[in-house]
Amino acid sequence: MEQFRQMVNLCIIIGLETRRTSLKSLSNVTYYRLKVFGTRSKYRLCAISRAAGILKNFRSLSKKHRVRTPYCHRAGLTMCYGLKIKDHELIMPGDFRIRLNSYTLSVLREPGLRIRSVTLTGSRIGLSFSKETRLIDAKGMLGIDRNLNNITAIDSLGNTLVHNLSKVTMIKSSSRQTVARFKRDDSRIRRRIAGKYGRIQRNRTQWLLHNASKKLVDHSRTNSLGIAIENVKGIRRLYHKGNGQGTRYRGRLNSWPFYELDRQISYKASWEGLPVVHVNPKGSTSKCSICGDRMVFSKESRMLHCPTCGYHVDRDVNAARNILSAGLRFSPLGLSVEAVKGNPTLMVIPGVDDSQSSLPSEAQHEQPKT
Repeated sequence: MEQFRQMVNLCIIIGLETRRTSLKSLSNVTYYRLKVFGTRSKYRLCAISRAAGILKNFRSLSKKHRVRTPYCHRAGLTMCYGLKIKDHELIMPGDFRIRLNSYTLSVLREPGLRIRSVTLTGSRIGLSFSKETRLIDAKGMLGIDRNLNNITAIDSLGNTLVHNLSKVTMIKSSSRQTVARFKRDDSRIRRRIAGKYGRIQRNRTQWLLHNASKKLVDHSRTNSLGIAIENVKGIRRLYHKGNGQGTRYRGRLNSWPFYELDRQISYKASWEGLPVVHVNPKGSTSKCSICGDRMVFSKESRMLHCPTCGYHVDRDVNAARNILSAGLRFSPLGLSVEAVKGNPTLMVIPGVDDSQSSLPSEAQHEQPKT
């Protein structure tokens, strides 16, 4: 693993010096220089691939932010060639063998599974595998509204699912407070202790997020439902320093794991063959899910009131209903009442539509000139 780390760092240095970031161009200038390590060609190719990924991220981040020169600090190994399982062991190139437990073997022996890569670190082994899935013929949709302290989901069958995630917010808040109380004037120790508490907080919150995402996907799989999620990419820009918000408020909103929950739901749904649709979140809370008019907010509670139709509903439920409607509208599962009947009569307003008439050429000559 240490030798693999050195190979990756050498590829990074060569890529920065020659300004090569793509996999093909980086392979042309680094492949033969990696022969000094005396490793097999498969390990060299994987090291070049990992270095190319690091350089690509560095190039994209350096366009918007001020970032440090990339460097691989931790020893590790990633291999995606020549992997075999034989006699309860994972065999890697060079006859390097790893003993697997019974649970891992039972998962990997399922029909249709294929091992894609293995990642070794100082404390764990990660196996990546794939399988062929058949897309389910969905009979409806499940609209999911993600919030800071809960997840509200409503399906086209009329069911409402609410998952409380206030414990995730509490865990992240306590972790931030612990790191903020550090008094030791040593950046290395502060960084190491902050990393320790960060790992503890991630392990505790990941378990809660996995439970919520698994229940949502299981409900969709049982009822053959597609999933509609709001696309909130770029929401972090609302909570930058200088936007007139407090430090605690920005810290609480920036620690919101909305993307991690989206990632878990998306890959678990794809694993089960369920379609996932991302919709525009604009107006999902403020628009009435019955008549489409603007709702009136109440400062004392989370309830909304529509002055037009008199609808009184919780704001999260209203947002989930709007997300469900958007998912049904922009998918093959739209309701029959949403169909639009075309106008068989072609009509042109003289003096307004003459320049862009939709009539046939013969009919256009019959129109009077203005």
